[in-house]
Order: sequence, then structure tokens, then C-alpha cells
Amino acid sequence: MADPSLVLQGAFNARLRVQVAALGGRFFDRVPADVVFPYLEYGEFQTVDDGAQCHDGQEVFATLHVWSRAIGQVEVKTIAGAVRGALHEAELDLGAAWQFLEIAHQDTRYLKDPDGLTSHAVLTFRALVAAA
Repeated sequence: MADPSLVLQGAFNARLRVQVAALGGRFFDRVPADVVFPYLEYGEFQTVDDGAQCHDGQEVFATLHVWSRAIGQVEVKTIAGAVRGALHEAELDLGAAWQFLEIAHQDTRYLKDPDGLTSHAVLTFRALVAAA
């Protein structure tokens, strides 16, 4: 059985491809050297046993990074809002191995890169899943 964070990342790809057109399908686990902005980078994932005795449940914390080179923060904030809207309290299909229970947006931080050109949003989500 695959780790639930891997299955969740696939569900994110499917949902964001449909819901966030501004990214043009640019979702990366590893960012290519010749990347076109804006894009989304999958950051850190943490999987934690939920401690329940009645089922094999997991909490998955997912960090997503949005990067933009547009002047100001309008583009990065707009895209981050669209990502939040696409995933917060969404119904995600995790396939046969995992039962999706819920996902919620935890926080978003906006940063200015020291290069003076790049804006960066860091979104954190918490999902609950259980083995099917």
C-alpha cells in the first residue's frame, strides 16, 4: 500500500489541474532549471498516525509553495487563493487503498524572495485519511 501522502499528492494534481488554470499544469515535485513562472511546488509532507484504536487512520500535513515573478504580490495571492479554494474542504478521490475523510487549509504565508523578483506563498493543509 502506498503512503497516503503520495496518493494525496496525486489527488491534488487531479483537482488543481481542473480548478487552477493560472498554473497551466505546472505542478512540480522537483522544479526544472528552465521553469516557467508561475508554478506550484510540492514541499514537505508529514504523515502521522491518528492514534485511533478503531481504524488505521492517518493525518497528513502537506505544504505547497506557489512561486511568481509578476510585479507585486497580486498574482501569487490570487493563485494561492485559488489553490486554497480548490483544496479546502474538497472531496478528493484517493482510490481503493485509502478512504478520504477530510482536508482543511491551515495557513498561508506570503514572502518576498531576497532576489527582489520573486513572490512566494506557502500553504499548509491537514488531511485525514483511513486505510480502506
